[in-house]
Amino acid sequence: MKQINWGFIGCGEVTEKKSGPAFNEVSGSRVVAVMGRNADKTRSYAQRHGIPKWFTDAQALVDDPEVNAVYIATPPSSHATYAIMAMHAGKPCYVEKPLAASYDDCARVNHVSQVTGVPCYVAYYRRYLPYFREVKNVVESGKIGKAINVQIRFSCPPRQLDYNKPEDRPWRLQPDIAGGGYFYDLAPHQLDLLQNIFGVITHAEGYSNNRGGLYSAEDTVSACFRFENGLPGSGSWCFVGHDSAREDRIEIIGDKGMVSFSVFDYQPIELITSSGKELINVPNPQYVQKPLIKSVIETLQGKDNCKCTSISATPVNWVMDRILGKF
Repeated sequence: MKQINWGFIGCGEVTEKKSGPAFNEVSGSRVVAVMGRNADKTRSYAQRHGIPKWFTDAQALVDDPEVNAVYIATPPSSHATYAIMAMHAGKPCYVEKPLAASYDDCARVNHVSQVTGVPCYVAYYRRYLPYFREVKNVVESGKIGKAINVQIRFSCPPRQLDYNKPEDRPWRLQPDIAGGGYFYDLAPHQLDLLQNIFGVITHAEGYSNNRGGLYSAEDTVSACFRFENGLPGSGSWCFVGHDSAREDRIEIIGDKGMVSFSVFDYQPIELITSSGKELINVPNPQYVQKPLIKSVIETLQGKDNCKCTSISATPVNWVMDRILGKF
């Protein structure tokens, strides 16, 4: 496949800057169609981004003969349905994270990918960003010695939208659509990054609760987990904390030092060893998904071997579902 003609299913916020423009910036790739449920918004998106075709029906987009790859940028509850639709049509897909709203749906996607032989990639783009590649390099180069423990800490105050009436709340707070609350939206990036460094998490337990009473989904989560190499870790997430407790931090503690970094606001990477403290600044590209999208496209063109597949993404859902007590 030399020329990749993308059809977008979904044209929300994430496609405006994080991902959408990057598809047209990679050689041999262009966006030829977009689908959204709202005709006016979809037409406007197509016109603003110079996309020649637009649809309000996903099957119509998938069936379009010009489209030979599909980007799925909808809420998680529909990811599996659209990915399976695309793969049955013989069209590779690139799915926003998390892969699905449950581990079971991830398994369905993987089964269809295996049976059809059509690949499915997942937008865990942080793996490919220079900032997080530097974190991985620090760990793998032995600067902190042998990893002893991993800690995730995240806290933020409620967003203004969190106070809305139930019918006006964002889909990220509707577990039947998102898979959970904000935990299911933000924790995937943190867990995927750590599994990319240390391997698959094979044991996970957690406790979740709603402490703020603003919505029905969990707003506070605590967890313990263990990687396949035996490394233990823990995580704490609070989405209704006071502003004084605001935190976005992962610490990897070694026997010769420690490295800490943020996942969402890209604060300087902090490396502490017996030699002292070093702050490492690493800029990221304008379109943060571009490095991963480039790898996906070049893999489809036979030039690369992208590892962000549905298979590698599935353990993230398994861990989250274990933490939330889904099974």
